[in-house]
Amino acid sequence: MSKVLISDDLSPAAIEIFKQRGIEVDFQPQLGPDAARLKEIIGQYDGLAIRSATKVKADIIAAATNLKVVGRAGIGVDNVDIPAATAKGIVVMNTPFGNSITTAEHAIALMFAAARQVPAADVSTQAGKWEKNRFMGVELYAKTLGLIGCGNIGGIVADRALGLKMKVIAYDPFLSPERAVSIGVEKVELEELLARADIISLHVPMTEKTKNILSAENLAKTKKGVIVVNAARGGLVDEAALRAGLDSGHVSAAAFDVFTAEPAKENVLFGAPNFIATPHLGASTNEAQENVALQVAEQMSDYLLTGAVTNALNMPSISAEEAPRLRPFAALAEKLGAFAGQVADEGLEEVAIEYEGEVAKLNMKPLTAAALAGLLRPLLQDVNVVSAPALLKERGVPLTESTREGSPIYESLIRIRVKTGGAWRRVAGTVIAGAPKIAEVKEMHLEAPFHPFMLFINNSDKPGFIGALGTLLGDARINIATFHLGREAEGQDAIALVGVDQLVPNAVVDQIKALPQVRYVKALRF
Repeated sequence: MSKVLISDDLSPAAIEIFKQRGIEVDFQPQLGPDAARLKEIIGQYDGLAIRSATKVKADIIAAATNLKVVGRAGIGVDNVDIPAATAKGIVVMNTPFGNSITTAEHAIALMFAAARQVPAADVSTQAGKWEKNRFMGVELYAKTLGLIGCGNIGGIVADRALGLKMKVIAYDPFLSPERAVSIGVEKVELEELLARADIISLHVPMTEKTKNILSAENLAKTKKGVIVVNAARGGLVDEAALRAGLDSGHVSAAAFDVFTAEPAKENVLFGAPNFIATPHLGASTNEAQENVALQVAEQMSDYLLTGAVTNALNMPSISAEEAPRLRPFAALAEKLGAFAGQVADEGLEEVAIEYEGEVAKLNMKPLTAAALAGLLRPLLQDVNVVSAPALLKERGVPLTESTREGSPIYESLIRIRVKTGGAWRRVAGTVIAGAPKIAEVKEMHLEAPFHPFMLFINNSDKPGFIGALGTLLGDARINIATFHLGREAEGQDAIALVGVDQLVPNAVVDQIKALPQVRYVKALRF
């Protein structure tokens, strides 16, 4: 039975989902801030469900000897060391859609509050001042809203803004022209957005590319009297530059729910004229907390029970429906990768993976990840489907993937080619009756099952080879389990795949190499 730790305050609905799915759950919300205690016990768990209080740093991940998945109930994963998790083979998931409406509504609320100076007017009125002339606001009607980021949340903000009869423009490199038209948004470049927007609202993740996207330089390019709203992530706006803009009046108002340093006990923006602050309330509604708790529990349960992957930050998604169909092909891809990795004697210079037939219609990203895990494991040892793609990229090895609609012989075929020592080595396989089979080596056809221990031999097709090999293995008391041959033509290049009942010692491999017909031999393990 899989075991999950919930180390933050999560809705009881999440606990019930884990239990209903047959997963043991340990609810310890007090552990979130207690990194030392979490590090002590994390090795007991297969899954870790968190919100923002738990910091899953490299030392926690190093201690997580059994951990398979971290699930963040919410969108932000700043508190998870994703590279460390990836290197350890731990899937990191979030729930990007559970609090989308709530966050979008909060951005709209901040926009209204800034435009009409609601917080300052409230304080003044409750103090008995009745300063009606002091709080002259602006309408949102007919104003131009500039969205920096128009994904899920940005799209919801756009929809609400259009309902307010605003003009919406958006800067988002990932927004397609077709999508922009369908949601009623004008796609523009950042420079144009800065020049045209009356209100700017940010809806992008915090990355190296988006850090300080509203820099001092970019703020200077905005219209005088612009309103800036940030309910996305701290660090997207240069806070000191924004304070200067508020003080000078170039920026008429700003409303922030997020800050570079949180909890924000103090900040350069605090006390600025017409600055509104809320303590990261974007996802803080009962509905959103229930939604993200339910989603993270469902996603983690699906992964632990079926291998389905949803909303992962470091692995391709696999739906619950896809998982059973992918499983035999993933096993084939991993074994073919292991074959190719074990014969890449001079290191990896390039990798090519080809999908033919029906398998080319499936979700190939998980299959490629499985192939790379098999390929790299003989070279790097501690590798899995999560870490393999990142490790290959880290080493600068080029990877290409290609597809063909049909396969000449089989319904589906996966072929892996690796360049090593300046030469290409090829192996291909298929799935027959649910079992992975080797179908081609060095472009020679055969049909061989994978065996835990195998010998791969490239030899010249001359009489006496099979007898000499059998005698040699017999003398070494190594039993042959399977024997499959392939050749180009009579008397030419040939291969033998021999399944044996134990690992062939190096001394015996050397004896096989010494046979006059043998050009290459490798002891393989699967």
